[in-house]
Amino acid sequence: MNAFEFTTYVENGIIKIPEKYRKNLSKEIKVIVLFDAVQKASRLEKRKSLKKITSLGIPTKGFKFDREEANER
Repeated sequence: MNAFEFTTYVENGIIKIPEKYRKNLSKEIKVIVLFDAVQKASRLEKRKSLKKITSLGIPTKGFKFDREEANER
């Protein structure tokens, strides 16, 4: 038995197999579905937080930056 792995989305209960794998499939295949509910929730939270971050603006007009001073420890 051969195997390959790919990530896809389910649309109305249908899993789309990428074109590059279709030619190697016979009529009968074995499908194993793995999903991580925590990871999905985590991605949604990241999307929400990105929206908050992108709206941040810092006025820098007239700001003088000294590289040596910034790198002092």
